[in-house]
Amino acid sequence: MDRFEVKAIIEGLLFISGEEGIEEKQIAEVLQMEVLWIKDILNELIEEYQQDSRGLQIVQLAGVYQFTTKQEHAVYFKRLINSPNSATLSQAALETLAIVAYKQPIARAEIEEIRGVKSERPLQTLIAKLLIKEVGRVEGTGRAILYGTTRDFLDHFGLKSLQELPPLPEQQLELEEADLFFERFQQELIGNEEEKL
Repeated sequence: MDRFEVKAIIEGLLFISGEEGIEEKQIAEVLQMEVLWIKDILNELIEEYQQDSRGLQIVQLAGVYQFTTKQEHAVYFKRLINSPNSATLSQAALETLAIVAYKQPIARAEIEEIRGVKSERPLQTLIAKLLIKEVGRVEGTGRAILYGTTRDFLDHFGLKSLQELPPLPEQQLELEEADLFFERFQQELIGNEEEKL
């Protein structure tokens, strides 16, 4: 495997690891290579992504590497978020928001277990819309991010507190009843938004 192929694989690993990131040691284990060599390639990638022609950057936070957007492009991301096409939440984002609202603090893995599908993109959308935020980390290995709702969430849906959320079904939220619950949740939230107008 040549250096270019290793770099390409590391980029892919960074991409699929998302906001949770990946450690040098994990990359080395996956590629079955020495950690020092991986560190050298990561440093090279970081330098390449710092060029003006790149829209992403690679950062190291709390021992893990991850892709992030660049601060100087933030104005464009805000325009996207505030565009008319971004005004409504997708079904996936709505489901994710409902789970976070009722089960917070909650990690992405738990959200995905309830939904039965990957939830990284809906989480990113909700963070960008300031409806959820990082509220802590899970103790132990991996230290997964815990999510919770924001003050903007309450304001957006006209709630004074989380106690005003519609009640959950009697049973624990199961996958087969999730669609009906999310539909009712959406109707409640839409009703609250209409009252604000």
